[in-house]
Amino acid sequence: MEIPKAPSSSMKFPPESVSGKLKAFSTGTTIVGVVYKDGVVLAADTRATAGSIVADPNCFKLHYMAPNIWCAGAGTAADTEKVTELISSQLTLQRLNMNRETRVVMAMTRLKRHLFPYMGHISAALVLGGVDCTGSSLYMIYPHGSVDRLNYVTMGSGSLAAMSVFESRYRRGMERQEAVELCRDAVLAGIFNDMGSGSNVDAVIITRDAQTNMTQHEMLRNFVMPNPKKVHPDYRFPAGSTVTLKDPIIEVFDAEGRLVRGGGPSGLNNENEGTEADT
Repeated sequence: MEIPKAPSSSMKFPPESVSGKLKAFSTGTTIVGVVYKDGVVLAADTRATAGSIVADPNCFKLHYMAPNIWCAGAGTAADTEKVTELISSQLTLQRLNMNRETRVVMAMTRLKRHLFPYMGHISAALVLGGVDCTGSSLYMIYPHGSVDRLNYVTMGSGSLAAMSVFESRYRRGMERQEAVELCRDAVLAGIFNDMGSGSNVDAVIITRDAQTNMTQHEMLRNFVMPNPKKVHPDYRFPAGSTVTLKDPIIEVFDAEGRLVRGGGPSGLNNENEGTEADT
């Protein structure tokens, strides 16, 4: 019996990527989301790392998808930005074509269908939240394309610390301020307990106005800064503070050819051992 071949994906991978020979890289982020009484709150830290180096201490991990939908991204910065930009443009064209508000489930479906063929090679772990005609929705989208719909979610390397805050304090029907404070403390737990998370806390609040029935959002950029960078004073050291092991002395001549500095029996560089640096 002939075994049917698997459908080809839109991205070709070398054989070593399937056999596990490629090196895995660790990424760091803490992103969270929670559904409260009148809407959804998403929050994230602002540290972007490149291995053990902090590449950007104040990057923006909350991505616009639609006027009523936002997305927090963890993983590779380029992947999260480009995936959300691509799907956001598709949702814009859909709104213009259909002349109606985008549903959160539509954004979720487009994101997971885009990620699934790449088998997790697009490192984009997303927390999608929004408010539409069906109410408030919060989804957790994994890089492989699987999806969970929950009332509160955490993702990233600091997700365990953040989840401990949600598990101990979440309750249904929370007010706006209580939900913002819960997300703030969850992200702070990730910042202080995960080396890949750090710097500041960003948040976006998505809600629907009961009077106008219009969805609106409020961006809280760097509304918590637990680790402000301290400005060091202008250090000044006295002359001769640094001792060098070798101080090469080079011959210096003036315009008339007279020796101004340096020189030795051989006419080459003369090295003095254990002298102090010239000032």
